[in-house]
Amino acid sequence: MAPAPQQNSSVAALAGGLAALGIWRLMAVAAPHLGALIVMLRTETDFGSRLCFLLTWGILNFLFIALLRRPALSGALSLTLVVVLVLLSRFKHDVVQMTANFVDLMVIDRDTAAFLLTIFPNLRWSIGAGLVTLPLMYALWWLDPFRIRRLPAAAACLACTAALSGYAFAWPDEAWRGYYDDGYLSKFARSGVTAVSDFVAYGFMESDPTASEQLKVPLVDACHPAGRRPNIIMIHDESSFDIRAASGIKVPPGYGSQFKSYDGVERKFLAESNGGPSWFTEYNVLAGLSSRSFGRFSYFVTRIASGRVARGLPLALRRCGYETLSLYPAFGAFMSARNFQTTTGIQQFYDAHDLHAKDVEPDSFFYDKALKLMAEQKTSTTPLFTFVYLAANHFPWETKFRPDLLPSWKRPGNTQSVDEYLRRQAMSATDYAGFVAALKKKFPSQPFLIVRYGDHQPEFSPQLLDPKLDEAGIGKKLMDYDPRYYATYYAIDAVNFEPVKSPAVMDTIDAAYLPLVIQEAAGIPLDPSFEEQKAIMLRCNGVFYSCKDGAEARRFNRMLIDAGIIKGL
Repeated sequence: MAPAPQQNSSVAALAGGLAALGIWRLMAVAAPHLGALIVMLRTETDFGSRLCFLLTWGILNFLFIALLRRPALSGALSLTLVVVLVLLSRFKHDVVQMTANFVDLMVIDRDTAAFLLTIFPNLRWSIGAGLVTLPLMYALWWLDPFRIRRLPAAAACLACTAALSGYAFAWPDEAWRGYYDDGYLSKFARSGVTAVSDFVAYGFMESDPTASEQLKVPLVDACHPAGRRPNIIMIHDESSFDIRAASGIKVPPGYGSQFKSYDGVERKFLAESNGGPSWFTEYNVLAGLSSRSFGRFSYFVTRIASGRVARGLPLALRRCGYETLSLYPAFGAFMSARNFQTTTGIQQFYDAHDLHAKDVEPDSFFYDKALKLMAEQKTSTTPLFTFVYLAANHFPWETKFRPDLLPSWKRPGNTQSVDEYLRRQAMSATDYAGFVAALKKKFPSQPFLIVRYGDHQPEFSPQLLDPKLDEAGIGKKLMDYDPRYYATYYAIDAVNFEPVKSPAVMDTIDAAYLPLVIQEAAGIPLDPSFEEQKAIMLRCNGVFYSCKDGAEARRFNRMLIDAGIIKGL
């Protein structure tokens, strides 16, 4: 009969101890874990993502405990970090349709902070409001009745880290899941494992360890084109492709003529993104290189390349005496666009603020601005390169953009989004025709080479191309770079100029070859790096990164690194 009183006394002692600690102090320890559980259930959607959430939660808690020894404060700090990450990830998804990734921390820069504070000035107040939590943290420090030894906490942190790493390597998160608005913490944690691993393995950019050949250094200074050098205009046609690639789509009469070149040929342009990130193609057409060489870091390609990849179409044209300017429809700090374009040779960069753009503007707005800037520049015989970046055909297509424009438009009878997409393409075609007419009127004796391209397909195109596939099936095709999902168009036009015939002007090209095609069509002598790339293009039939499973791109990247054209990657 003796054990019963001892058990009762133990329970009573425990209850007395808990009572002595006080309910508030116990709640201070338990509340952060309860909050984290709620966040997990609301944001993580499957067993794998919830397991990663719990392991990451363990890493954070045990790390803070190893530093502070106080579980209540450690839990509060961990919950604060998790909530901040979730909020920032949702915010990022609202802006660029992709959740936060660990690489965001690896390539954090002043441009991104400046961009966010410019378009969302209230963020300054949010940052200031975070200081209010400091007294709360001090209160938790004082209330926390527990002390945990550092060595067991550090061991538990390492165990959680090892488990998370093992899971991330065994079941890596598919890149396309980054476009889903969920799983914020689990995706961030898993991307940390894979991103750090990839960075240790090959840095930011894939390249061969050594190259048996070398580019000529310094580059040839003399540039003597045969005949008169044309002014060159490159037009970024937002989200545009020939929608007839999908079956069952009704198009208006005459649709498709806008995709043809001066010679009546419709040429294909294989972009490296689908549905959103225009800066992938921006990197392709300015640097003349592949964003795919950056692997998991490709989403940040322009930010990483800024100040590091000193190679591209504008630099090549400046070598031949061209002046270079760019019209950009967003703030220049977005994805480090200003710094990146300057690195590739753009001398005068005009962003939305410089152009006095109000929200999204029609194509005619940027064409008119380009004509004005070109007129100011054309005070001498110096040829001009102008990069016009359009945005009117940007999503969403569920709402009607500028109903006052093109009032005669009649819906062909597709879904609301597809018909609006077709309406905006018709607006773009009309504005482009007006731009060419204005060029002829304002510069009657000047030669122009005009090259347009679709930067990527719209976000709804995979569902049109393969309506029977689910999201996982579409995601796999995107990851495998199915050409049907990446094919847009490029078109060459000319005013007072006859484009030069060249084997490089192929019917289908990878996006990275467009700078080479433009120089060939303009009759511009190639520098050694573009001469080498032309040889790659011809033996790979217009394919760049995918040629020989990436071997040609890796070799070429190494040659550029050895020549000092690419630095720090």
